[in-house]
Amino acid sequence: MADKIYFSNEKAITAEELSRIFLASGIQHRPVSDLKRLNTMLENSNMLWTAWDDSKLVGVARALTDYSYACYLSDLAVDASYQKQGIGHTLIQKVREEIGPDVSLLLLSAPSAIAYYQKNQFEHVNNAFLIKRGPFQIY
Repeated sequence: MADKIYFSNEKAITAEELSRIFLASGIQHRPVSDLKRLNTMLENSNMLWTAWDDSKLVGVARALTDYSYACYLSDLAVDASYQKQGIGHTLIQKVREEIGPDVSLLLLSAPSAIAYYQKNQFEHVNNAFLIKRGPFQIY
């Protein structure tokens, strides 16, 4: 990994910066043009790790956790020109260090990223369930 990259869990980012890193990373299926929604995503996350090359945001890991039992890694994105330098791996490690060994870390992976997560110590499980975004009814 390049020595000039530094990591922080204390730097806030804007919805515009989050949109830019999603676009630069090639990550799919994020509301990159809906800045209000991206801002809400940032405001309601309780963990944000960022990677910086000087003042340029080059990576982000955004998560939701209770710091006791479970942590959902909702976003992991690294600028494509900075990928394959260990930045994503380090962001995952920072999240794991913050939540500690007693908390499970889980995520939903794009099919193209499954091998990446398996290389980063995630176990591929088949007992998860999902209700996708969209219209719903309350019963």
